[in-house]
Amino acid sequence: MAARPPAHGRRRSPVANAVRDHLDDVDAEVVRLLLADARTPNNAVARAVGVAPSTALARTAALRERGVLTGARAEVDPGRVGLGLRALVSVRLGTHDAADMHAFVTRLQALPGVVDVFFLAGRDDYLVHLVAPSSDALRELVLEHLSSHPLVQHTETSLVFEHRAGTDVLGLGSAGRPG
Repeated sequence: MAARPPAHGRRRSPVANAVRDHLDDVDAEVVRLLLADARTPNNAVARAVGVAPSTALARTAALRERGVLTGARAEVDPGRVGLGLRALVSVRLGTHDAADMHAFVTRLQALPGVVDVFFLAGRDDYLVHLVAPSSDALRELVLEHLSSHPLVQHTETSLVFEHRAGTDVLGLGSAGRPG
């Protein structure tokens, strides 16, 4: 798909340009709407995008088949359920055997309080996003499941004072048709 000039004389970011290489205007708008609220009914998507409901449904199904839309999920505010302490823990391993690393990550993913596990390039091997009810519970989680693990050489914990999700990760614009 050829790149289109940005609307209103604005330059698109490299992120938006990359997305535009994979999505046309209708698909991009469907994705933008569903990112804002995955529960948006098909008829509302169709109306907002300016297509027939059958077209919106077909576009959404095609986006799922292509793996662009991978699902919808409920999000929980950890603080509202007693898990108000967030931390990011950098983990450096002492060995890099693929099977051991896979087992380590699989074990981490299953731990209560683990939000995300990121495999990194660079000095550290993983960044683990945790939530906990208290500093004591966080300390226990880090010591019992990270620092004391035989593969782990080093951990460094950073407390998160505030978390805000990105609002336009794909560069599709926050209102109206993307451009």
